[in-house]
Parts: sequence; structure tokens; C-alpha cells
Amino acid sequence: MVNKNKKIEELLSRGVGEVVEKKHLEKRLRGGEKLRVKFGIDPTAPDLHLGHSVPLLKLKQFQELGHQIIFLIGDFTARIGDPTGRVALRTPLSPAEIKENMKNYKEQASKILDIKKVEVRYNTEWWSKMSLAELMVLAAKVTYSQISQRADFKKRLAEEKDFTLQEFIYPVLQGYDSVALKADLEIGGTDQKFNMLMGRRIQKRYKQSVQDVMTLKLLVGTDGAKKMSKTFRNFIGITESAQNQYGKIMSIPDHLIKDYFELCTGVPLGEIKALSPRETKAKLAREIVKTYYGQKVALKAEREFNRVFKEKKMPSKIPEFKIREKSLNILDLLTKTKLAPSKSEAKRLVEQGGVKIDNEAQKDWRPEVKIKKGQILQAGKRKFVKIV
Repeated sequence: MVNKNKKIEELLSRGVGEVVEKKHLEKRLRGGEKLRVKFGIDPTAPDLHLGHSVPLLKLKQFQELGHQIIFLIGDFTARIGDPTGRVALRTPLSPAEIKENMKNYKEQASKILDIKKVEVRYNTEWWSKMSLAELMVLAAKVTYSQISQRADFKKRLAEEKDFTLQEFIYPVLQGYDSVALKADLEIGGTDQKFNMLMGRRIQKRYKQSVQDVMTLKLLVGTDGAKKMSKTFRNFIGITESAQNQYGKIMSIPDHLIKDYFELCTGVPLGEIKALSPRETKAKLAREIVKTYYGQKVALKAEREFNRVFKEKKMPSKIPEFKIREKSLNILDLLTKTKLAPSKSEAKRLVEQGGVKIDNEAQKDWRPEVKIKKGQILQAGKRKFVKIV
């Protein structure tokens, strides 16, 4: 019983921004009630990153206490796009793009959750069947003033920037998802508070029991400034290689270490206080890689990182790339070998001194490079290619 109470305390505090209504939720948890815990994600990109792992790890805590997890994939709402935090219209996704994006979501979520026990749902289940008349009934349950209070909308209205009726009604759609699923609790980032509270409002209008809401702290990306996002290119993907995960975690600013421990691992925070920043960051990298690849692979990734960055040696394994040309401009060479996604990015890397050929820094992006068998190309600190 003591162990269960301790788990409930951690459940309600670790990584949590706010709980509405906390006393009500705590009473239900301590009373042994089995709750339906909802988390929704729109498939706007194919890969999940550590920012997504924060709610998934919280769901795991609920799952271990015997609650029913509902992993809602918003294949319908993704057609609109959540306007949260947006200052401009989001480019609509086609059904084909949505299908491609979400095809591996279950597999990725299963790295953290026992997916066999998870209720995986798609909101096309109800939205594809709802008639216009039913939608009008739903729309009548929410007022313009309630929706327009959103900070995003107020800002765009003040700046006379357009937003669509679809965007305006998005919080209502997310709120109705909680009605369709009969959710007892919804979790999501602190930026989702408005949408999740809308679920409470709409459940009440449909005479359902009102869900509690748990907001979770947002994970800051590797740049140390903005929320982790593929848009800002400051993310660490949960399907990235162990070496990439380890290296990116070792590159985060020191002031983020505690937050990453709290949000991305289950390590007791008291354990890290006696360690130096370097030791602490290495432990953090091991713990996160272990979550997705296991202890053996995490230790191997650590050895490889130390080999390259501490001992200043080449990686033990370098990807090979076949090139038929005898010479190429360095920008073409970097894009062709996929060491840079574009010529503009390749140029930026060269100008910043981030490109080496056979360990010699390249300072000029204009000249042609003579291609030689066995040449080692390096872009940034972690990307290597061997020419064959």
C-alpha cells in the first residue's frame, strides 16, 4: 500500500505542470478506480521524438497502476492541424500524407508502453460518420467568446492575420473526442490546456462525467531555448540510432540536464545530485538510450562516443558511399553523400568550419574536390562517410 501511495505521489508530481481537479483525481486514484486515460496525437510527421516521450512515459506510470490507456491518433483532426502556438495558417495534409505519417506510431509508442494493453483509437471512427446536423448541434454547445479567448487566436486577430473556421473549431473537435471515448482523464503538454479544458466543457454539455486534466511540462530542444520540435530542428528522435541519440544528448546545454532526467527518465532525482555535470550528462545519455535500445547498446554507444570525442579517434564503423565522379564541388559532394540536406546547409557547414576531408578542415566551399577511394568526409561532430 505504501509503495502504491508513493507511485501515486510521483504520478501526480513528476513532470506535471497542473492538474484540474487534483483533489478529485487523487481521490479516484487512491480509491482504486480504474480510469480511462486519454492522450491524443495528430500524425503531422512520421517520427516521434523525446518531446512525445514525456506524455508516453506518464501514460506508462498510469498503465503500471492498472489504468486503461487510450492512445488516440487524430487521423481526422490532422487534416486541419492544431492551431496551438501557430502564428500563421498550417499547410493542410492530404489523407495519403496522414496515412504515411501514422503508419509506425503504434510501433514507436510500443517502445515505452505495453501496446497490447493499450486502446488504440482513430478519430475518423466518429468524425467520418457525423452528419452536418449533428455537427451543428455540437457547435451550438460552445460560444464564440469561449473560443476566441485563446491566446493564439487573440494574437492573430489583433494582428489582422487570417485563420480558418476549421482552425477555430479545432478545440471543439478535440473536446468532443473525450465525449466519444468517455475519458476520465486527459493528459498533454501545458500548451494543450485550453483544448483539454474544452473536453470538460463539452462532456458537461453531453451530460457525461467531466474528465480531469493533467498538463505536462514541455521538453526544451537541443538548442536550449525552444520547445522540442522537428520544425525547429532541435529534436532527438526515439527511432534515431543509439549513437545519434547519445551524441545529441551529450550536446544539450547543462541547464537542461535536470529537466531531461525528470521528463525523459524514471531515475530518482536524488541520485544525480552527487555527480559532476559531465558524469550526470553521461548517465542521462545512457538512461535515455537504454529506454529505446537496452543496456548493452547504450554502453556500446557510450564507448563509441568516448572513442570519437574523448580519444579523438575515427568511429569504429563508418558508413560507405559509392561515387563514380572523379571530382565534385564540395557542396555537391556533401549533398550527394547526404551529409547535408541541401546546398545552403552544406555551405553553412563549410563556412562554420564544420566540414573535414581526411581530418583536414575545409574553409572554402567554391573549389572542386578530387575524389579518392577511402576518403573520409566529416560534417559536424557526428556525421562521417567513407568514399568507396
